[in-house]
Amino acid sequence: MGSEMADLWRLELTQGGNPLTLESVKQLVAEGNKEELQKCFGARMEFGTAGLRAAMGAGFARMNDLTIIQTTQGFCRYLEKQFSDLKQRGVVISFDARAHPASGSSSKRFARLAATTFITQGIPVYLFSDITPTPFVPYTVLHLKLCAGIMITASHNPKQDDGYKVYWANGAQITHPHDKGISQAIEENLEPWPQAWDDSLLNGSPLLHDPSASISKDYYEDLRKYCFHRSVNKETKLRFVHTSVHGVGHRFVQSAFQAFDFVPPAAVPEQKDPDPEFPTVKYPNPEEGEGVLTLSFALADKIKAKVILANDPDADRLAVAEKQDSGEWRVFSGNELGALLGWWLFTCWKEKNQDPSALKDTYMLSSTVSSKILRAIALKEGFHFEETLTGFKWMGNRAKQLIDQGKNVLFAFEEAIGYMCCPFVLDKDGVSAAVISAELASFLATKNLSLSQQLKAIYVEYGYHITKASYFICHDQGTIKKLFENLRNYDGKNNYPKTCGRFEISGIRDLTTGYDDGQPDKKAVLPTSKSSQMITFTFANGCVATMRTSGTEPKIKYYAELCAPPGNSDPEQLKKELNELVTAIEEHFFQPQKYNLQAKAE
Repeated sequence: MGSEMADLWRLELTQGGNPLTLESVKQLVAEGNKEELQKCFGARMEFGTAGLRAAMGAGFARMNDLTIIQTTQGFCRYLEKQFSDLKQRGVVISFDARAHPASGSSSKRFARLAATTFITQGIPVYLFSDITPTPFVPYTVLHLKLCAGIMITASHNPKQDDGYKVYWANGAQITHPHDKGISQAIEENLEPWPQAWDDSLLNGSPLLHDPSASISKDYYEDLRKYCFHRSVNKETKLRFVHTSVHGVGHRFVQSAFQAFDFVPPAAVPEQKDPDPEFPTVKYPNPEEGEGVLTLSFALADKIKAKVILANDPDADRLAVAEKQDSGEWRVFSGNELGALLGWWLFTCWKEKNQDPSALKDTYMLSSTVSSKILRAIALKEGFHFEETLTGFKWMGNRAKQLIDQGKNVLFAFEEAIGYMCCPFVLDKDGVSAAVISAELASFLATKNLSLSQQLKAIYVEYGYHITKASYFICHDQGTIKKLFENLRNYDGKNNYPKTCGRFEISGIRDLTTGYDDGQPDKKAVLPTSKSSQMITFTFANGCVATMRTSGTEPKIKYYAELCAPPGNSDPEQLKKELNELVTAIEEHFFQPQKYNLQAKAE
């Protein structure tokens, strides 16, 4: 296989492609390194609803000049079929700071090649001249009424990876069937078009526009409308530390603080400038918690800052940590920050909208594996709550539908530290979330409250929601299938389990098969997908636990939550109960010994 594919690759590249990837393939062929050739050429990257994400380097299974050109050619042809006014409206393209010198790859180069593809077809391109956060792309799509957006980023993946993320004309990430349509169009347009490699065509092209200055100005102007306590922000004594974890966030979060009349946060000096090597962290993912925040803790302790705001490298996610009275730092989980931001945005909205009838058109969303705390707040306060499938593509698309029906979407979040605080971006946005979290903390400080104390008050008022999530690693798809099939045939008679250890199960929803025993017709309401595994168990004690496969990693994840009714219940007792239940799920449902699963490294 290897050498024939490599020959094809060489043919493709002789048109003027990248000499570095060509050289690396020649070397692999000369060495007879079949294993590496298989990895590079074994299978073409699959274009899914999240676009592409893979390591940079030579081969059809990697992100490189050729695969970017092929992907963009397919996407371009697909858009031409879908939009008769594509040549009037155009597309937006931006990029993060990732780079892979060995293959000459970088997000910026990929963005320029993608732009070249569209421009050779007479389609206007709004190409940012410098790095931006991912949310700037969906913002620009909506703001300039474009047909689509492309962001070249691998978010918080390891440094060798890059990605190609796609937004539709509605400003949200693409969903099915667009992924299949684009994928097919890529297969039909693999031969690079004339001039495909010649990004010098961009220089001076009347079709190329740089939206950087105007979009930046308009984004912050829109963001200002979500500042509710300007005088508090001006006066606050609270100090903040910000880290962009070697990514794009620094400049944008500084500007967001300015827009809210804050003194800018202190930036972690070793991490504020973009660096594709991510030299100070093992994984550039603030979701990993304390390891990524070590330098932030040190700076905050030094300058006596109480709150740390951490973005992932493409600034669409946010982690928040707060210094406790004990001297310890508390890193809030995605669910905890979701509770705080949801409560805050509702509180600010309610102050401005005293008319109770406005509640009937007000919505909040979260994904099905995230905490149900918004549901509890919605029940008590009278607004609507909806859950969607996992991932912001679902929340973004649903939010757009609701907005188009004249509804008001206040907030959406997912437990993987993603927050949509301002519906002018129909995706997670770590820039707006950072400055809104800062305003929330500053406002609470005027009442002598910390974020932790307010979180406790939310749980007392609306009911404690204790969550626990983790995962097992499994590289074998067959094993994963076997594990889930065993849950569907737990007693050998095609029945789901009725208990898990000592815990009684009261409800089952299986979004792989479309079964839900809580519905009168036993059919699930949320969309189902046979290509991914996902089963949710509801327990008699009020706990809900979901087991699912990951779309981007070799993981089987679980999410468990115990929801107590409002009132001052004992959180320690609830935690103990949840931990026992999670242990039972790991032992009886995952059976790591039987399936040879690797537990998450603590």
